[in-house]
Amino acid sequence: MLYKLWRSFVKEIQLLKRDSGGIVIIFLMPLLLIITITLIQDSTFKNLEGSKIPIIFIDNDKSEISKNIKLELQRSKTFDLLTNYDEKSAQNAVFSGDYQMAIVIPENLTKDLNSNIDSKVQTIVSSFGLETDSTATKVVASKTKDIHLYFDPATNAGFKNSVMNAINKMVFEIENKKIYKAFQDQLGTTEDLENKSLITFKEITPNKGKEEMMPNSVQHNVPAWALFAIFFIVVPLSINLVKEKSQGTSVRVRVSPTPYYIHILGKTFTYLIICIIQFLLMVAVGVWLFPYMDLPQFDVTGKMFHLIIVTLFAGLAAIGFGVLLGTVADTQEQSAPFGATSVVVLAAVGGIWVPVFLMPEFMQKIAAFSPMNWGLNAYYDIILRNSGLGEIAKELIFLFLFYIAMVTISLLYERKQNAV
Repeated sequence: MLYKLWRSFVKEIQLLKRDSGGIVIIFLMPLLLIITITLIQDSTFKNLEGSKIPIIFIDNDKSEISKNIKLELQRSKTFDLLTNYDEKSAQNAVFSGDYQMAIVIPENLTKDLNSNIDSKVQTIVSSFGLETDSTATKVVASKTKDIHLYFDPATNAGFKNSVMNAINKMVFEIENKKIYKAFQDQLGTTEDLENKSLITFKEITPNKGKEEMMPNSVQHNVPAWALFAIFFIVVPLSINLVKEKSQGTSVRVRVSPTPYYIHILGKTFTYLIICIIQFLLMVAVGVWLFPYMDLPQFDVTGKMFHLIIVTLFAGLAAIGFGVLLGTVADTQEQSAPFGATSVVVLAAVGGIWVPVFLMPEFMQKIAAFSPMNWGLNAYYDIILRNSGLGEIAKELIFLFLFYIAMVTISLLYERKQNAV
């Protein structure tokens, strides 16, 4: 049996050697794709990581609160404040789409907030029967002040909510500090009553004690396009199966004492080796070539074994799909276009080009059934989250079951066709 498997493997190698164009497609095309697309996308990824969103900031208060809000916005790594506008011109600029948003701080915001706080504190202190500062005058509460936020109509609702929540948090913290300070003044105490937050947030990442690793253009494109290349073997694999049928090779295989599944296993081992070579070439480009092209280096330190395991299972899924397509198709004109198109569709649905979380909700549900999405999630778990085999076991199982299902359907279809 091992000898028959070996001869089947040798046959597949000889078929590939005769098809020089197929070899070029299998190895050269993915390398050209990953280099070209990574160069194109690198500036976009850098902009997403490092650029600031220009927003218009108009300060009509010019006092403590507005200065604190402005300072907090400037400290953030998100916004670049533009101040040479009045409210009318800012509104026109935002509504015409020149800028995403404008923030307008109203006049006397600090003064009116102080008046409101002093009035409420005096009322509360008096209600407890405590004497307030004899020199204090009766303070009249002011009306609610509005901070005007202008948004471009095309702005994402999530961005609007995040900005409003951030500004609301700033004002709330400022108001809290002033309330504690007012109570301190009214009660005449020297004790620091300013509240300190009892709950804080601490971000825990897989790289404990190290700088957090954020995805960049190379970390996205190397696994994504390696996966695309792996699945693109569907085209030459299905074409070879169709050739065998048209040239009578499949008939000789069926009448030989060798079981048909040995024939399938020979193709599986052959194309698994090709998948591994494809992936190693992609990694080599990411590790050694990209740094010379002013691109980030692809870091595989301590991850190579897990990445190869994912590659093997992704290769199995691709081979299973190629075997099914080659078994069902009757001509190369059927297998080649359908194979190429289906791989492109699976790549689009699986998040190779557009991340799944940016897709509509119903497309996200569809993506969960894409074998490319399973493979990509497993790659990302290893590269970005330092996951082990246990954490990616579900994706590996899905990929293996996909291979088993495709090969089983192929064998049943082949048996049915031969029985007719």
